[in-house]
Amino acid sequence: MDAVLHALADPHRRVMIEALCAGEAAAGELGALVPVAQPGVSRHLAVLREAGLVDVRPVGQRRVYRLRPEALVEVGDWLDRRQQDWEQRLSALHTEVARGVRQRRRSE
Repeated sequence: MDAVLHALADPHRRVMIEALCAGEAAAGELGALVPVAQPGVSRHLAVLREAGLVDVRPVGQRRVYRLRPEALVEVGDWLDRRQQDWEQRLSALHTEVARGVRQRRRSE
């Protein structure tokens, strides 16, 4: 999961991932989306590949990338657990605030 989060931490890689949500794309097409020279684009794509977020296949002279959404499942599960924790804490806080309001009204 750390490799996926590290890969997604970069805004250029997130742009590439967003583009791949719409379907496969060649490396050149992905590179055209970000203000980075070709060697940098290659490094970004390597990070995405190593994190398991994309697959690549050769098509003639081009390299075509495809999103691997299953790589995001572990991150999604982790985020869901964090959201549930915070919802429980906020619900408990709401209950305590409401209890305090009721007690103040009784004492007035």
